[in-house]
Amino acid sequence: MLVHKTKIPVRFGDTDPYGVVYFVAYFRYFHEGIEEFLSHIGITPGNFFRNTEEKFGMPKVAADCRFFVPAFYGDVLEMHTSIKEMKEKAVVFQFHFYRPPETRLMAEGSVSFVCIDHTWKSRPLPEVLVEKIKENS
Repeated sequence: MLVHKTKIPVRFGDTDPYGVVYFVAYFRYFHEGIEEFLSHIGITPGNFFRNTEEKFGMPKVAADCRFFVPAFYGDVLEMHTSIKEMKEKAVVFQFHFYRPPETRLMAEGSVSFVCIDHTWKSRPLPEVLVEKIKENS
């Protein structure tokens, strides 16, 4: 299974008044991890999220995150992004956050996407996407 690692510098705007990373920031981090993961396996993020040529899109339909250890302004987190599950019409990314050199899990989450056609009805994942993910899993 491919795990793509992304360094995430915690910026002041990511935190609450106490300097703790505000939960919404993790969902922005997820998106960054997805884009880097896709680029790493040779899929242009724009062609994943909205492919006008092949007339499909990949809207987010679910996202969750669990927090175990707080992260603070100035930390540099390491986010591990991978594919948790791939179904006929959907793909789920998973994320694990660490603060090196510590090895304890700080947070974990997932984002689910469903493939839709130009009429907004679900459709099977495009074969090129399935092949690229399978090649790198």
